[in-house]
Amino acid sequence: MKHIPNIITALRIVGAFGLLFFDVRGSLFWTLYLVCGLSDILDGFLARKLRCESKAGALLDSVADLAFVACCCVKLIPVLNLPFWLWIWAGAIVVVKVINQISALVMYKKICFPHTFANKATGLLLFVTVPLTMFLETLVPMVVTASLATFAAVQEGHFIRIGKNS
Repeated sequence: MKHIPNIITALRIVGAFGLLFFDVRGSLFWTLYLVCGLSDILDGFLARKLRCESKAGALLDSVADLAFVACCCVKLIPVLNLPFWLWIWAGAIVVVKVINQISALVMYKKICFPHTFANKATGLLLFVTVPLTMFLETLVPMVVTASLATFAAVQEGHFIRIGKNS
């Protein structure tokens, strides 16, 4: 019973890579996208409910999140019609997050992914706003998400630097 959340998380990694095999404009891609997103919510909920939260599970969840984001980027960047300034903004957020991880490696000799409310909210907003931006062709949700992502990246770096890594 206590392994169920980690199994769901591992399946999300498989699902994330499965996205690479489907057309981004097809229903199979978006169905798998939805399943991956819902599994992200489910695994954490079950881990708390079953009282089997662990550092290994949190790290596996972060790896699954990275795999999902990376695979979505591979499929969606070529088809998302975003202005150049928004790509620059997204790149700046990525740079801050990379610096955060370098700081964690230097300071603690490990990778740190603080599961802050801002990071979770950013993930949820990004999950919702990518399809909205693609299908409704509006930038407003993406700008809101980028704003929260900027705050989350800065907050993450602050938490890493003060040693509040979870």
